[in-house]
Amino acid sequence: MKWRIKARFAPLAGLLLAAALLGGCGGDYGPDQHGNPVSAKTLDKHWLVVNYWAVWCGPCRREIPELNALSQSLQGQGVRVLGVNFDNLQGEELSAAAQTLGIDFPVLAQDPAPRFALPRSQGLPVTYIIDDQGKLREQLMGEQTAAGIKARLAALQGNGN
Repeated sequence: MKWRIKARFAPLAGLLLAAALLGGCGGDYGPDQHGNPVSAKTLDKHWLVVNYWAVWCGPCRREIPELNALSQSLQGQGVRVLGVNFDNLQGEELSAAAQTLGIDFPVLAQDPAPRFALPRSQGLPVTYIIDDQGKLREQLMGEQTAAGIKARLAALQGNGN
């Protein structure tokens, strides 16, 4: 009799365990391209520039140096640049792809789209600007420049939308 009760509640127990494990990670963002954990406290309450890229995307490849420069220029200003591989590469594949493209900013192995309710783009590259409250503020389609993104950030931060 005890076994039947346990077996009947096994799916519920599994869901509860999964929720506890996910809840216990404090809302962290998962590992970066080097396998290092990206904690929520390093990104939350910051403006985020989240760029989706792929190795096969020519404009993505051209845009990476601009994003590297943007990331460098924004250090200490409450804005973080993050990458996300469109093809969901993981582990060594993600690390190798990021290295091949010369990406210097963190690349998240776990897609943050659900966290910020980001729409799935049909084209690449696509860059999302998320404010310090976690609200999507802008979707930028196509190849971007550091100057262009900085101008959009300044406009969004200055007008209080």
